[in-house]
Amino acid sequence: MLEKSFRFRAAQSELQTKSLLRERLAVKGRQGRCVHIGSETLLNFCSNDYLGLAADPRLVRALKTGVDIYGVGAGASALVCGRSRAHDELERAVAEFTGRDRALLFCSGYMANLALGVSGLVGTRDLVIEDRLNHASLIDAARISGARLRRYPHCDHATAAKLIRTDTKRKLVLTDGVFSMDGDIAPVAELAQACDESGALLAVDDAHGLGVLGNTGGGVLEVAGMDQYRVPLLVGTFGKAVGTAGAFIAGPDDIIEFLCQRARTYMYSTAPPPALAHATRHALEIIAAEPERRTALANLINYFHDGAAELGLPVPESDTPIQPLILGRPSQAVNVSARLRAAGILVTPIRPPTVPAATSRLRITITAAHTREDLDHLLQQLARLLKPGQRI
Repeated sequence: MLEKSFRFRAAQSELQTKSLLRERLAVKGRQGRCVHIGSETLLNFCSNDYLGLAADPRLVRALKTGVDIYGVGAGASALVCGRSRAHDELERAVAEFTGRDRALLFCSGYMANLALGVSGLVGTRDLVIEDRLNHASLIDAARISGARLRRYPHCDHATAAKLIRTDTKRKLVLTDGVFSMDGDIAPVAELAQACDESGALLAVDDAHGLGVLGNTGGGVLEVAGMDQYRVPLLVGTFGKAVGTAGAFIAGPDDIIEFLCQRARTYMYSTAPPPALAHATRHALEIIAAEPERRTALANLINYFHDGAAELGLPVPESDTPIQPLILGRPSQAVNVSARLRAAGILVTPIRPPTVPAATSRLRITITAAHTREDLDHLLQQLARLLKPGQRI
């Protein structure tokens, strides 16, 4: 009866036919430049652990210490009794790291972005303006808010500015900082200028830029010289360059307090594990104290670009760890991914609906833990599998 109504098996069969069925992996042991899956040991070129901190022994010790101090679970939401000293210290550390008044912690980046739509920042008579290639969580935030959603062509700040000038009382502009599937960077300075001129509120989700870009790891806003007066709200995650888990929204005191009192994904969620907050604060200290990690990563990215150009591989220029190799059809991405895995390299295929139709790809990510020899092996295998000059 349920199959007739909901078509569970039929839907899966359809995904399989279209090469869109996802496979979940079960990694044994820790994340790192190599991962172990079953009997395979694979070079990992699809992790977001950009600075190689996820298995850093210092963070492992910090997490264990946090468990000894705080136990495992938070026990309640932050507004009941779940907010611990560890959470308070991490919020203060995030505010200092990002150069903002305050920060609010969330269990995931998705929950942090949804908070922008379920807090009353905008409603049915208002307007949300977004880049067409924004992360799904930002799109969902707009939809759940009830506001009208307008999306501009990718990184087209001129069209965005026209939308921002729309005669609507409240306008919320949402954009990725670094776009997670393309590795390019939003025109945050131009968006900030248009928002300032029109009284719109700008929020930037810099999940993939924080810790990686800028002299201190402050991300795309540090690179662009944008403080909280130009870009009021900054969303960031701890599960990528920081190497732990969770997320935050940082910004001016009055807006953060508004979110604290109104954001349903904050109010009605159990607080993140306090031991994890304890470890995350130590991760931010490592990022601040070891800029050589960012330098090493930048050097590896440049080395990869040079090698790809020499071999005629169609990899677009990106100064971020995300290096997309667009192949087109889902079956192409699945096939090349499988052949790389047979050669000892893990790069999972990215297909619709994560990316637009006809742009299925390998989302290659480079981390500070990789070596030039690792990149040489990847480049050699890509050159073997792909024809020079293949369409990006």
